[in-house]
Amino acid sequence: METAADLRMMLESLAEEDGVFGLVESGGSGSAEEYVYGLVFDAQEAWAPYAIEGSRGPSRPADIAGALTAIDRDEAASVMAHLSAGDLVFPGRLRRDREHAHRAAQRVVKLLGWDSRWWTNIELSDAGNGWNPVSRFTFDGVVVGTGNGFAVALLQVGED
Repeated sequence: METAADLRMMLESLAEEDGVFGLVESGGSGSAEEYVYGLVFDAQEAWAPYAIEGSRGPSRPADIAGALTAIDRDEAASVMAHLSAGDLVFPGRLRRDREHAHRAAQRVVKLLGWDSRWWTNIELSDAGNGWNPVSRFTFDGVVVGTGNGFAVALLQVGED
C-alpha cells in the first residue's frame, strides 16, 4: 500500500472517536506549529458549541511554538496511542482498544522513518498528565511528526 494512503488510514483509525482529530499532509515542508495550528483550527470549528464562552485559542502558529517539546519516536508512539485510546478529561476511561491504538501509532511512527522528528505538548506520567495548551479547550493534547516527506498530527480536545 502507498505510504500516503497507509498514513491516512492509520490516522483515521486513531482519530475515529469524538474529540480526536488527525492530520496527514504530503510534503512535510511546514513547521510543527503550523501543522498543529491547522489541526487546532479544524477542531475549534468542529467543537465550537463545546468551548467555554469567551475562551480563545491561538491566533497564529507562533502562539503554539512554545507549547511544543521535542520527543523521540518511542515517546511519540506512546503519546499518540494515549491520545487515541485514553481520555484527557476522565483519566482511566478508555475511548477505544489500547492495543489497536498502540499498533496503529507504532505503524505511523515507522512509516515516517528513522529520521522523523516529533513534538508534543503533553507529558504522560503515572501521577497524571501535564500539558501546555494549544487550543481554547480546557483539555488538549497533541503529537506531531515530520519525516519521509509527510507530516502527521493527532489532537484530542475536551471539556468537563
